[in-house]
Amino acid sequence: MRTYLSFETPVAEIDARIDELRAVAEMGESAALAEEIAKLEAKSEKALSELYAGLTPWQKAQVARAQDRPRFSDFIKGLIAEFTPLAGDRYFGEDEAIVGGLGRFEGEAVCVIGQEKGNDTESRLQHNFGMARPEGYRKATRLMELADRFGLPVIALVDTAGAFPGVDAEERGQAEAIARSTDTCLSLGVPNVAVVIGEGGSGGAIAIATANKVLMLEHAIYTVASPEAAASILWRDSSRAQDAATSMKITAQDLLKFGIVDAIIPEPIGGAHRDPAAAVAAAGEAIGGALKSLANMNGEQLREARAEKFLAMGRKV
Repeated sequence: MRTYLSFETPVAEIDARIDELRAVAEMGESAALAEEIAKLEAKSEKALSELYAGLTPWQKAQVARAQDRPRFSDFIKGLIAEFTPLAGDRYFGEDEAIVGGLGRFEGEAVCVIGQEKGNDTESRLQHNFGMARPEGYRKATRLMELADRFGLPVIALVDTAGAFPGVDAEERGQAEAIARSTDTCLSLGVPNVAVVIGEGGSGGAIAIATANKVLMLEHAIYTVASPEAAASILWRDSSRAQDAATSMKITAQDLLKFGIVDAIIPEPIGGAHRDPAAAVAAAGEAIGGALKSLANMNGEQLREARAEKFLAMGRKV
């Protein structure tokens, strides 16, 4: 059964009427019913298209967090052949919030790293909702260094509300681990491409997203802090998350304008959660194009271009 986001009520009402008519139609053939269903389906698609053409930043945040939105594992299944996950940071242990390994993208060997939020209660708990501890970022650092050693491009798939804020994570050096992972991204002599597929939250995202090319799905969000956290900091009232989302410029469209991201990947009408396969395919095409644009650059050129890209952010024109 399809679930609807809170702002999708008009579409939900039309779809409910369609379901009712289909149930009646199954009891006997009716040309009139078939015609009415077709009209309602067209009306539903138009309403959905118009709704998603004018989403507010807060509504985009809801879409980015949608339950059925494709996760890291879906992108791996759809884009990466022969994927072999590699575990552990060689210091403390394994953190399943970040998954990484080697595989083939469009026939070429690559290293892929990303946050996995999970698709059900069991997998969400297993992956800690995509919120990594220090060992997750140290694993990412290890894998990026491995890719650099063997000349493999790095693809990062970003989907996290942020790094895990627990006491145990702080005790094991969360900030240092994030800083080292970010520094490793900057020092790579191989092409790296990051895609924000859902939420890109704070340092938890930038630790693997400091890339030559940063792409965003159309309705993803990329934030310095979650809207709820920002509202708590600014107004001491997390219920003002909607106001924070509007003020923070967290959408792909705003971030492209500011030069924070390099391209927006279109999503199917109604968001990636309505057609995950199409969203994954579109991301694959964009990643392929980004890697091709970097293919003729040597290690020093890649490092210089990446550094200049991030140093240029916030400069006055």
